[in-house]
Amino acid sequence: MDVKQALLQGKTTLGIEFGSTRIKAVLTDADSNPIASGDYTWENRLENGVWTYSLAEIYTGLRSCYRSLKQDVREKYSVTLKTVGAIGVSAMMHGYMALDENGELLVPFRTWRNTITAEASDILTEKFNFNIPQRWSIAHLYQAILNGEPHLDRLCRLSTLAVYIHYMLTGNFVAGVGEASGMFPIDPQTGNYDSGMLEEFDSLIAGKSLPFKHVEDILPEVLSAGEEAGRLTKQGAALLDEDADLEDGIPFCPPEGDAGTGMTATNSVRVRTGNVSAGTSIFSMIVLEKPLSRVYRQIDIVTTPSGKPVAMVHCNNCTGEIDAWVKLFGEVISLAGADIPKSKLYDLLYYKAMEGDESGGALMAYNFISGEPVAGVDNGCPMYLRTPGSALGLAEFMRVQLYSAFASLKIGNDILLKRENVTLDNISAHGGLYKTEGVGQKITAAALNTRVTVMKTAGEGGPWGMAVLAGYMLGRQDGESLEDYLDSRVFASAESTTVSPEEATVKGFDEFTERYIAFLDAARKAGECAV
Repeated sequence: MDVKQALLQGKTTLGIEFGSTRIKAVLTDADSNPIASGDYTWENRLENGVWTYSLAEIYTGLRSCYRSLKQDVREKYSVTLKTVGAIGVSAMMHGYMALDENGELLVPFRTWRNTITAEASDILTEKFNFNIPQRWSIAHLYQAILNGEPHLDRLCRLSTLAVYIHYMLTGNFVAGVGEASGMFPIDPQTGNYDSGMLEEFDSLIAGKSLPFKHVEDILPEVLSAGEEAGRLTKQGAALLDEDADLEDGIPFCPPEGDAGTGMTATNSVRVRTGNVSAGTSIFSMIVLEKPLSRVYRQIDIVTTPSGKPVAMVHCNNCTGEIDAWVKLFGEVISLAGADIPKSKLYDLLYYKAMEGDESGGALMAYNFISGEPVAGVDNGCPMYLRTPGSALGLAEFMRVQLYSAFASLKIGNDILLKRENVTLDNISAHGGLYKTEGVGQKITAAALNTRVTVMKTAGEGGPWGMAVLAGYMLGRQDGESLEDYLDSRVFASAESTTVSPEEATVKGFDEFTERYIAFLDAARKAGECAV
């Protein structure tokens, strides 16, 4: 079937993902090949000490992104998009969206980027004997309880951004198990919230004046990949498509977080596989063969979209500071009367970085726009420094900026790979940092001392992974696992490149990491002063 017929007959799947800097939609054919896309650029804001996106921009971004996709379909295939086979919504994991009984937002959306729940995180981690990071939804809820926030009197549902958008489009308050695992711990045996920890939390809030006695009552229902999670309502169709061309009744797969879509997009849902996603934030996911020997505050235990336990190292900061420097260099070039496309400027600077000293020389950089719990930094303040008398060259400068983007991730993964002896058969990588061929891939291989694969579809990222999950719901055979579906029907002939770690770069990154850790007190102090 050609693409035009697939579009007319709805033999397609649509994935929409709310990323940190871009909302993107990807439409695929029945074989999971991308056939159209749309996007909308946005930025989070620090308002009253909280990183947030306004509700108005959430809706503006959703509509604009879909409009952009529709236009792409019209220009490429002369078709007005009226239906698709299935839809899936994903977004940045974690965070806090408190809803009343009518689904109205009670306080501004608190994103994963906030580091304002340290007290709650510490208490819950000790109580559960399970790491509860600051960005998790349950940490935000308990911190609000500790703070005695007045909005709690009307709290009816605890949501994430993906769950909220799905709820607005379908009327179903549900979460994919991977997304749910970043809200509250999941029991891998049941694929649902851990019953013992639910009871522990209920005991913590007993006697408090809250509109709920059991936290499970306000959490979304947990669904696994492959299950139907509702259908597009008339109100949802009108919300998505302002032109009123889109038909209602389209089935949805469970909403997922960007971690789950990243695993799917890189075929990293099978035991002993892993992936790295590098964009505004950076995180790695390794599917575990067995539980870790102890609780580590640097490592989260979440799940794949089908419920398998995953060790996640999540770092709040990755490319934001690099982007700022590239913009600065672009301004200098403009002053000289030259005009270089932004993508080419990134390529020039990234390739130049690989010419520099493998350890970055005597330079150091910290990319902490916000706090970085993995590195033990509470407040963000980007820093660049060098030792007296050291040479300042562009190659070393850009290399330490790139190393800085991966350094916190390396600290967390050294625990898994060196202390816990976790075995990896493969690491896949995706995200904007890998668009310059070979550079991010080579640095990732050095940071993890592991072979790293980048697939041709890596640039499509999470929204494509979400479309694949929607396709799995539509097209899987009885009893066909997500792992088998991806291996045989999505990635069987996928194009990819793989690089092995180079000894000199591994050694250089290790030397950089030693300096990075040694200077961390300066980064912490700078963050304190910046508050």
